[in-house]
Amino acid sequence: KNIRETVATFIASGIDPKKSIIFNQSGVAAHAEGAWILSCIARMGWLNRMTQFKEKAGKDKEKASVGLYSYPVLMAADILLYDSTHVPVGDDQKQHLELCRDIAQKFNNDFKKDFFPIIEPVIMQQASRVMSLRDGSKKMSKSDSSDYSRIMLSDDPKTIEAKVKKAKTDSLPVPDNLKDAKSRLEAYNLITIYAAITNTEEEKIIQEFGNKEFSYFKQKLSDSLIAVLQPISTEMNKLLDDKEYLDEIIKSGSQRASAIAKPVINEVYDCIGLLRS
Repeated sequence: KNIRETVATFIASGIDPKKSIIFNQSGVAAHAEGAWILSCIARMGWLNRMTQFKEKAGKDKEKASVGLYSYPVLMAADILLYDSTHVPVGDDQKQHLELCRDIAQKFNNDFKKDFFPIIEPVIMQQASRVMSLRDGSKKMSKSDSSDYSRIMLSDDPKTIEAKVKKAKTDSLPVPDNLKDAKSRLEAYNLITIYAAITNTEEEKIIQEFGNKEFSYFKQKLSDSLIAVLQPISTEMNKLLDDKEYLDEIIKSGSQRASAIAKPVINEVYDCIGLLRS
């Protein structure tokens, strides 16, 4: 269900499955093979620095799974198997890409080859990290226990309006300067979301709404979110009614991705001297 919803989201957002390969990771065996090999290249010290693991594992990290700990290595395999040079990510994933670069460079150095490209992150200037509507210090996440912490692409207009209306702010009006805005996490989060969804500079948002009541600003934010997301939500629901179409996209995408990844993993085997089928 989650996989189909993700595929439907991509297509409804404008990605053409004929031009872009959409597939589920478990449909391409080379990802797991690559992750194991790269885990022998990666170093414990590198993974110990990963802040996302520390955040997700919490205080009792001894009970966290090995898979959660080594996930950034799998992410590196996801990237390197396709000779990627640039990867679009949120700001929170930049550290994982730096790890990917370290792994690629060490592989190249160890086996005296310029085998893997050294990738560069592509980070949006606006809303590079969208924060929770309930806590401006935490990233917006589907795993948050509160539905009101996030806006989903599948949310209907009434739900979006209710979530924005209940979004946490302080008792002061909308900030009237950028320095003040950045010191008020929840207020600044809503400003960055509005700027991103309307493709407007943050300074212009502050000029328009500075010193106005948040109730007024939130209504404008809701209207803008609904205008952009409602067509996506409508198209998603149409696509989700055609499970056979989505499953065919996934199957075809996995086959196309495998055709690219398999020769690369075979070359990796050759580089390090492993036998392969």
